[in-house]
Parts: sequence; structure tokens; C-alpha cells
Amino acid sequence: MAYALLILTVALAMPHIPAQGAAPPPSVAKEYLEGHNKARAEVGVGPLKWSEELANASRRLVRYQKRNMGCGLTSLNNHKYGGNQLWTINNKTMTPRTAVDKWVQEKEHYIYNFNECMSYFRTCVYYTQVVWRKSLELGCAQARCSQYGTSLTLCFYNPPGNIKGERPY
Repeated sequence: MAYALLILTVALAMPHIPAQGAAPPPSVAKEYLEGHNKARAEVGVGPLKWSEELANASRRLVRYQKRNMGCGLTSLNNHKYGGNQLWTINNKTMTPRTAVDKWVQEKEHYIYNFNECMSYFRTCVYYTQVVWRKSLELGCAQARCSQYGTSLTLCFYNPPGNIKGERPY
């Protein structure tokens, strides 16, 4: 009995070292959620919940992009989930909050009355996915490709947003 207690005590005292590709620490997931949910609250949309299923799917895709595409952007068309991605250069890695803030900055290009972006040259689909009322779950991942000086941030949403003919909120 004392031997089992000793093993349990040692196991509990050991620091947790996450494996590569493991779930993000709760603070990272919280940071993604806070940025999203702040933008959603501003337009009267309920909060997203973190999904390990979506986080795992985004991690798999980010790892693939890192291994095979130098952290380049990927096509998210015809994907099972809605998605936002951000590609950075010059060895800049975005914090989760900064990445979400970049997407939310597109709000200034969105014209609610016409349900479209301001012009052909200005995008707002990242913003509309962030605030899409019918999206309920979020999962994100990030990779850094130091050999190319790039990083990729990717978030998946379920159900997907940006449905043609529908308004985000």
C-alpha cells in the first residue's frame, strides 16, 4: 500500500510535458475563444464553445501544411467545417488573440444592409465567419515554419458559416 502511494505521489509531482501535436493548453484555447466571443457579443451573437474534434482536425491540417507546404495557406473550399486562416511572414508568429483580431478588423469592410463586402478588393469573409450566428463550435491550431520564416494559424467552425444568401447575424 505504501509503495502504491509513493508511485502515485511521484506521478502527481512530475511536470506535464505535452507531446507534439497535443491539445493546446487551456490558456491558448481560452485566448482563441475570448477574441471570437468578444466580436460575437458586439453583434448580439452567442458564444462559441471549444471543440477538441475541431482542434484536432485543424492540428492535422496545420501539420500537413507545415510538412508539405511551408506553412502556406490551404484551400478550405468544400471542407466539412467552416474555416479561417492567417499566414504570416518575416518570422512573425501571431498570438491567438492577434490572429482573431486580424480577422475581426475586416468588420469595417462588411456592409450589413447589403450583406456583402465593401468592394471586390476588400474581404470580409473571415470576419463574417467569426460572427456567424449558426456556428457553435471552434477549434484552432498554429504552426511555425522557421526555415521559411512563416507561420500559419487555422481555425475550424462547426457548423460552417458564410452560406450564400444568409446573413451572419
